[in-house]
Amino acid sequence: MKTSTTRALTRRNIAKAAAAACLLGAIGPAAIAQQPSNWPTKPIRLVVGFPAGGTTDVMARVVSAPLQKALGQAVIVDNKPGASGNLGVSEVIKAPADGYTLMVAPISVQTANPHLFKPALNPEKDLQPVVSLGHAQLYLVAKKDLPARTAKDLVQMAKASPGKLSYGSGGPGTQMHLVGELFKQQAGIDAVHVPYRGAAPALQDVLAGQIDYYFDPATGFQHIREGRAKLLAVTGAKRSPFFPDAPTLTELGIPGVELGNWFGVFAPAGTPKEIVTRIGGEIAKAMAMPDVKQRFADLGADAVVQDAAAFRKTIAQESALLSGLIRDRRIVVD
Repeated sequence: MKTSTTRALTRRNIAKAAAAACLLGAIGPAAIAQQPSNWPTKPIRLVVGFPAGGTTDVMARVVSAPLQKALGQAVIVDNKPGASGNLGVSEVIKAPADGYTLMVAPISVQTANPHLFKPALNPEKDLQPVVSLGHAQLYLVAKKDLPARTAKDLVQMAKASPGKLSYGSGGPGTQMHLVGELFKQQAGIDAVHVPYRGAAPALQDVLAGQIDYYFDPATGFQHIREGRAKLLAVTGAKRSPFFPDAPTLTELGIPGVELGNWFGVFAPAGTPKEIVTRIGGEIAKAMAMPDVKQRFADLGADAVVQDAAAFRKTIAQESALLSGLIRDRRIVVD
């Protein structure tokens, strides 16, 4: 026989259960669908902070198709060019950390930009790496009629006439500029920096003989092969698969110039780990596809995949190097 106390507890439990059921109904399917286990339930945006047709944009479009197929949702590339990728960064770090807004970018947005610009938001803290896409070496390319036949000859020329030689870049603070300054530092030479609005005009002035050399981001391969410019060396720890006869600067006795261009996918800080792991895994599968590897090779890049943890270490190492270089060489961006 139930006591009055027992009946009261039973009524109280029933009331709690009813309230919980009402709350679950109020949450509804839409909110439940936002849980990582049900992700994705709508289109995904890949923000690119550079113009359409450039290396970063092409990489984003190459991986978007297999990613869309794997996830069963549209994957849309959205170009937001400007301020060395910072406009795209601002777009992404202000977005909800729910996996529906991502960014494809060179890692300079986290390794160099925080030390060169003063954005309202810090990409080092407000972005998290998801997965690397690839790595492209830089190529020390000289004008055709420069007397130097090797990188050692170039160094000797620069030391014999400090400040006489000139080198071009895609603009202040670009990887081309930073590698150019790193080369000067490690080789102990002085050369005049001539900034351009992108790699293409810098290449054109090398071909025209207006500047002496530059670090090519894999845009001048055809001109090198046809003899309109001279390849003196490559950056990196190993030789380029595209020009295996060209030595690295380290081989030539100029160590420490191993910077290239890493590219990857980033998400707003706080994006659930399950989503980051899912995206990284699907992209890794895509990067193993022969046609994707070939498209990256066409861009002068190796399809190199690093998961979020490994990619974060790569970013930290390069950020430490570039922060010191930018400080020591007094590199500023107007």
